[in-house]
Amino acid sequence: MSTGISPGGHQHINRPAKCVDACSILILRDIDLLREINQKSPLTVSWSVNTLDEDFKNDMDAAVSIERRLAAMKQVYDAGIRTVCFISPVFPGLTDIEAIFERAKDQCDLVWLENLNLRGGFKKTIMDYIAEKYPHLTPLYEEIYGKRNRCYFEALEKQAEEMARRYGCRFVDNETPYERVQQGHPTIVDYFYHEEVRGSQNTGVRNKK
Repeated sequence: MSTGISPGGHQHINRPAKCVDACSILILRDIDLLREINQKSPLTVSWSVNTLDEDFKNDMDAAVSIERRLAAMKQVYDAGIRTVCFISPVFPGLTDIEAIFERAKDQCDLVWLENLNLRGGFKKTIMDYIAEKYPHLTPLYEEIYGKRNRCYFEALEKQAEEMARRYGCRFVDNETPYERVQQGHPTIVDYFYHEEVRGSQNTGVRNKK
């Protein structure tokens, strides 16, 4: 989970999880300076929020609480600075994208969705964690990450698209140019299986191999 700042809405700088608390404090401490910079060169400040469950968050990292992230996001948004909520990575069966969207939609300009990718030793770590803490989800994780079944995330894409229609939000498949949007209607970016999205230029046509 991370906090990042980027000028002009591009080149997000993602901080290691251990720096999130300090970065959040610095962001709020320097908010007047950020507001001044934003007037000359538009900024984007982003937070990673992939759960509202503090216990699950604590299992994943020792960073600042979700509530503090959301509070910081609101203060930055209210200061007139573009904010992004990264719902990433989405853990199947654990990340409630709609609940997070409900909490963040009035204080961000863009909501970014990205699936959990499991590779190398990290895959075993997460699979063991799921087996220990959420054994009822083990079959789902084996289906997704063992058999490479995409049905779960395809259904989640449809849910996100319907959510966008319901809330009057743009639904795109890639990074969008810098923009502020009407409050309560953040652009939703479907970045699931991002290796297929790169270069698609929001056409919705993915580069499937």
